[in-house]
Amino acid sequence: MLSPALLLLVAFTHYPAIATIWHSLFSTPRGSRPARFVGAENYLALAEDPIFWQALVNNLVYALATIPLSIGLALMMAIWVNGKIHGRTALRIAFFTPTVLPMIAVANLWLFFYTPDYGLLDQVLRALFGWGPTNWIGTTETALGAMIVVAVWKEAGFFMIFYLAALQAIPPNLYEAAAIEGASRARIFWRVTLPLLGPTTLFVLVNAVINGFRLVDHIIVMTKGGPDNATALLLTYVYELGFRFWDTATASALTVVLLVMLALTAAMQFALGEKRVHYR
Repeated sequence: MLSPALLLLVAFTHYPAIATIWHSLFSTPRGSRPARFVGAENYLALAEDPIFWQALVNNLVYALATIPLSIGLALMMAIWVNGKIHGRTALRIAFFTPTVLPMIAVANLWLFFYTPDYGLLDQVLRALFGWGPTNWIGTTETALGAMIVVAVWKEAGFFMIFYLAALQAIPPNLYEAAAIEGASRARIFWRVTLPLLGPTTLFVLVNAVINGFRLVDHIIVMTKGGPDNATALLLTYVYELGFRFWDTATASALTVVLLVMLALTAAMQFALGEKRVHYR
């Protein structure tokens, strides 16, 4: 019964991971020159690469911004559309719509928003505050922040669905008992709602961390890691090394570093998060 799923898991997850680790220990084959075993040389080359360290810092900033913002916004939207308000169905559709759009289409849509002078963002800012044109994705000071906004806009609606389902599964008698005891709305949220959303929050958090290091489609389309590597992330650098410069060995080493980082982060999340998560 498990064999079809197990075969797919081995073919598309376990085997590629092991093959990547293996290739990271060899040099990149060039023409008639075959790959040779170099051990940890590819990892040492990464340690001496300033672009790698800049991409790592950028990725940490990107993840630390997108994870809390997307989860917090998703929870706020879920609580809002879970209430008895007019147009609730339309709001749910509006919040979820960015999730079903392909990231390439989203990137092209936001390119219009960020276009200097005649883009939507500059037009609104000029009308409200009289600001001049700003090159949002062409300036090192604003480019990474602009990419973070796109990622949060795309992810929040997806996480909202999980929170909405979890909110609807909370028994109403718990809220009634808390109201009888005289608990305020804020206290009900912190003492009843939030603890019961623990399993959902852990699931969403793990996915948000993975997406913080995985969602790079919009960066490749909008900035290609520029300007001056200001939006270069680990996965965009893997793409550059492997498919633009054809340095597959260093790209494999960087992929292994990224896999180890994600594995350690997920292990820490489950180790620490499980203690605070209540499943009953």
